[in-house]
Amino acid sequence: MTDKICVGALAGAFGVHGEVRLKSFTADPEAIADYVPLTSEDGEQVFDQIQLTRSLKNGFAARISGIGSKEEADALKGLQLFAPRDVLPNLPDDEFYHTDLMGLEVFDSGGALLGRVHAVQNHGAEDLLELQVPGSSKTVLMPFTLAVVPTVDLSAGRIVADPPEGLFD
Repeated sequence: MTDKICVGALAGAFGVHGEVRLKSFTADPEAIADYVPLTSEDGEQVFDQIQLTRSLKNGFAARISGIGSKEEADALKGLQLFAPRDVLPNLPDDEFYHTDLMGLEVFDSGGALLGRVHAVQNHGAEDLLELQVPGSSKTVLMPFTLAVVPTVDLSAGRIVADPPEGLFD
């Protein structure tokens, strides 16, 4: 497990006075401002203050320390923002940070390897595990529900799944 969790991303400038478009990945989207300082993945860029100024479609307009112009805001477009794991809330047993699922091997209930978690996606209804199929460049999207994924064992680095019939055909 990593000691940093991606909690948001910058989506370019909002206006001409240095505000940014901010996408929040936290359970309570406004809570992203509570987890400062936020950093880039490599830790090179540190943002000590975030002030949400208004709600936007798919996020917020925000003022972030060190960003004072439209050009500076646009230069950070696509930058992911990370918070230290120890400042984030502890999760219940049946919830996981997406980053903790990445790379886990997925087996069926008979022990056969189905794939490895390549990504976790959410298009509105439920989370989907994107699995890289062994020995292939093919990926499969599997629902990440309790019925399909009854066991996630982070300490063993594995997931046991009961995928819907025909998913891997």
